[in-house]
Amino acid sequence: MVLEIIIVIVVILLSMTIHEAMHAFMGYALGDDTARQEGRLTLNPIRHIDPFMTVLLPLMMVLLHGPIFGGAKPVPFNPNRVRFGEWGAALVALSGPITNLVIAFIVFGLGVICGIITSGGVIQPTIYGMVISTAVSVNLGFFIFNMLPIPPLDGSRILYAVAPEGVRVIMQKIEQQGALLVLVLVLLFSGAVGQVMFGCTRAILHIFMMIFGV
Repeated sequence: MVLEIIIVIVVILLSMTIHEAMHAFMGYALGDDTARQEGRLTLNPIRHIDPFMTVLLPLMMVLLHGPIFGGAKPVPFNPNRVRFGEWGAALVALSGPITNLVIAFIVFGLGVICGIITSGGVIQPTIYGMVISTAVSVNLGFFIFNMLPIPPLDGSRILYAVAPEGVRVIMQKIEQQGALLVLVLVLLFSGAVGQVMFGCTRAILHIFMMIFGV
């Protein structure tokens, strides 16, 4: 159990650091240097860690044997300085979770190539298998959870881009609650959130298995 927690913490720190750094890099690429000015255009984990979202929430899900998900300190950006308006802001938001999906895909592929993931998606019960399994599940969890269209999660930016002004005002007010809203969501609707995430995870893993022929 101790080894599992250590692996989970390391994978979470690396995954969320890349996730948040991609937000910063995408914002910078689209013309907004807010993240660079505040020191977030970096792969230094210390700059991105949120004690609750990055550490406590994922560990709580491990102990509860639920799907692993979490987040980090939101990367600041000014949507008024990003090219393409609200769609540019949506690209900044989506760059993080899409990166997690790509990481999961690459790690799964490496697991197949190295013989750690075999026919039927069975993962060898070794420390390497534990690392592969954790990396895939954590990154898929981050991808799916952050794609939920609920402020302040990244997926809400897609809804924000197409929503009328009245809905945007409501979403902005909801977004101000930040981590508190996420905590309430997890505590009150953990069963529903878990079912959605397990279902999506199985579907994505099935696609991975089809692509890699296992």
